[in-house]
Amino acid sequence: MVQRRRFKQQTSFQDRVEEWAKRLRAQADALPPGPDRDALLQKIEQTEAAKYLDQWVNSPGLRPPK
Repeated sequence: MVQRRRFKQQTSFQDRVEEWAKRLRAQADALPPGPDRDALLQKIEQTEAAKYLDQWVNSPGLRPPK
């Protein structure tokens, strides 16, 4: 059986998503208006949605039923 290589992330998911969004925003700011910039802006929106969903899933209000 093949073993998967596993490693522990050094930073949290929130931090990685925020850093990725910052890099995408910097790239989008450098581009002129057009389809490439629109694609980057759409990815930024997706990262914000992922960040929101992660906060929602990990919120203290969500508990499994007893």
